[in-house]
Amino acid sequence: MSIEIENRNMSWGEFRFSIVGCLLVRPPARGELHKKLKDLSSQPYQHPTKDELITFGTSTIERWYYKALHSNDPVKALTRKIREDSGHTVSMTDEFLNQLHNQYKNYSNWTYKLHSDNLNAYAEKHNKLDKAPSYSTVIRHMQKKGWDKKKSHKKNQTNGQKKAALRIEQKEIRGFESEYVNELWHLDFHQSRSIVDSNGKWHKANALCILDDHSRLCCHIQWYLNETADALIHGLCQAFHKRGLPRSLMTDNGSAMIANETQNGLKRLGILHKRTLPYSPYQNGKQEVFWATLEGRLMSMLSGVTNLTLKILNTCTQAWIEQEYNKNNHNGIDTSPIESFINSKNVSRPSLESDAYTFAFTQPITRKQRKSDGTVQINGIRFEIPSRFNHFQQLSIRYQSFDLSKAYIVDPKSNKLISVIYPQDKTSNAYKGRRTRSSELDIASNETNKDELPPLMEKYLAEYCATGLPPAYLPKEESNHKEVTDD
Repeated sequence: MSIEIENRNMSWGEFRFSIVGCLLVRPPARGELHKKLKDLSSQPYQHPTKDELITFGTSTIERWYYKALHSNDPVKALTRKIREDSGHTVSMTDEFLNQLHNQYKNYSNWTYKLHSDNLNAYAEKHNKLDKAPSYSTVIRHMQKKGWDKKKSHKKNQTNGQKKAALRIEQKEIRGFESEYVNELWHLDFHQSRSIVDSNGKWHKANALCILDDHSRLCCHIQWYLNETADALIHGLCQAFHKRGLPRSLMTDNGSAMIANETQNGLKRLGILHKRTLPYSPYQNGKQEVFWATLEGRLMSMLSGVTNLTLKILNTCTQAWIEQEYNKNNHNGIDTSPIESFINSKNVSRPSLESDAYTFAFTQPITRKQRKSDGTVQINGIRFEIPSRFNHFQQLSIRYQSFDLSKAYIVDPKSNKLISVIYPQDKTSNAYKGRRTRSSELDIASNETNKDELPPLMEKYLAEYCATGLPPAYLPKEESNHKEVTDD
């Protein structure tokens, strides 16, 4: 349930950001903002939680734009606020509950909305009844009872989606360039020559490169042994520290690019993720040109190195990038990438701390806490939960599938970090003492006088005494047996 709450809170922020994100990526010129807002308000959009189209007014989109513009976390700024009555359940009367039961029994194919509308009509017909429950209350009670609505069988892809993809593929191909620095980054992996590790094993080296579209600057490049989400996030975070947070990122559809950690991190950081069409390398043409330059210059100079290691390759690559590629004149922009990066208008945001990136590039799950030892299981590994959270039956957790050295407990409503948890160390626990659990119940029990009678017993005694009758039993005094002796 906590994952549903998080997804519902984030879906509206991501939806609103997808509408105004184009204005942040490419800020309109002076006097053109109203025209851009009017164009956006005239377009229909797919509802983030319903299967319907929806439009918004110019003033609404303008309010979203300024919220995102003045925030370092635009997605969070556009996320719906948590209701003040969140967590408080509004009960349905027995009359409405019985009516809802009868409706579902006779019309199990009705939608939640149709059930709610019929309850409203039922309340109008019977004027003596209380106000009909809200639509959300009807949904909550039906789901609690297991009265699920029938799911509509949709195809994997709609005709509109097929036509949109076909329209894009049939359009002519034109070169493009972003107007501002850090407006758009390109990210891609490239496999080159083999390298040897310390054990004498050979591996195909994979280069991760992040390029700025406007200046052609190489924000960061690094070689890895594998093309994984772990390597992608490791290199991308270094680019953030070097150059700042970009507004958008273009990648292909590789497994590392579409991993849950990658997708969630970009959304939480407010970075639009643009993916190329399948089998369309021309859409990431600047990256392909860079790979040709890297092979023709850097790798040619290293062709004479027989036992090339990962450390030597990365050291040489950093030197070549900073001393040659970023400083030399680029034919595409008629200046050097570093000069273009410094002198052009920059739309980036300041970089965050490393822990914030680690927390952002995670995937959410929910786990029930095992009461016996206060642990949860993530991918076959037991994590210890601090004893102060032992009253939590279900926990919202974020983790990285490629790094299970730690995980995070978060608030499902605000998405804020509560605590960091670590794997269970049974060997260490064998030599550690056990803390004493203390609670308010223990404190209260120590302060209670054990000689006092419970309130219910005092009530019974008072009522019994009020009858004026003696206790209905014959007392038997204990006899004192004394030894009798003759005088």
